[in-house]
Amino acid sequence: MSIIVTGGAGFIGSHLVDKLVELGFTVKVLDNLSSGSLENIKHLLARKNIEFVYIDIKNYEELKKALRDVETVFHFAANPEVRVSTVNPEVHFRENIVATFNVLEASRTGGVREIVFASSSSVYGEADNIPVPEEAPVKPVSVYGASKASCENLLHAYSVLYGLRTLILRYANVVGPRLRHGVIYDLLIKLARSKGELEVLGDGEQIRSYLHVKDAVNATLTAWKFARERYVVLNIGNKDWISVKDVVNIILRETGLREIKVIYKPLLHGIGWLGDVKRIALDIKRIESLGWKPTMNSENAVADTVRCLIRELNLKFT
Repeated sequence: MSIIVTGGAGFIGSHLVDKLVELGFTVKVLDNLSSGSLENIKHLLARKNIEFVYIDIKNYEELKKALRDVETVFHFAANPEVRVSTVNPEVHFRENIVATFNVLEASRTGGVREIVFASSSSVYGEADNIPVPEEAPVKPVSVYGASKASCENLLHAYSVLYGLRTLILRYANVVGPRLRHGVIYDLLIKLARSKGELEVLGDGEQIRSYLHVKDAVNATLTAWKFARERYVVLNIGNKDWISVKDVVNIILRETGLREIKVIYKPLLHGIGWLGDVKRIALDIKRIESLGWKPTMNSENAVADTVRCLIRELNLKFT
């Protein structure tokens, strides 16, 4: 089977490509390397069943050519920085909504049978209760979340109108090797540059669940294999959740900097920035019913990520 992975040089996308290539699928990676890196997949490029195409999927004509003779598209290309949308919302409109429309239209005209879409827990916004089930209202509070919700609606329309099988996966905070955005990465970079203090956005009481990227990829493939309805929405997250203060403590433990002064900078009701939410964790009963479950809890996923990033980035702490 021929498979395309948009954003396949990015964080989750590259780990998905690793697994697909290992399983013997023929994989074509489409990426403009704006947030991904060729370093993430260079170890695969000598293999016969993978091809890398440098392409901006906002270029519809180029995308149409790339999607010829393909059955399945894993659409993971997006701008992942939630905070960007506060100051430059057009980025998420173009990189997420326009790009997704192009993928759908090129898929429709090119005969693609199914699309697996990387959505986000951010579509739920500030949830009333956690864990949040798939039936909960979609009320995003960031332009990033709104862009993902818009993409979901486009996918639903194409599924109904054109019979395209669409699988929407709402990921929680996915972490692990190659991570280059988010709270863990940001705090480690700050610590490496620190002069004895660590600034943390928010009051530290923000609640999140963290899922290791290997578990996220296995959940993705489980959903692809076993969720056979024409249109499916699934939460992909962990069974537990921890606070940002917990994340800070894990990082300080793993770096050996337990005595550093931590300064919390809350905004509004304790969030870190406009578009941030105080609490988010996902109900994962649906994906569990398909035979998947996470192998690491949130604490272990964060700790493993910290150790991996210290090695990858060659970080030194004084």
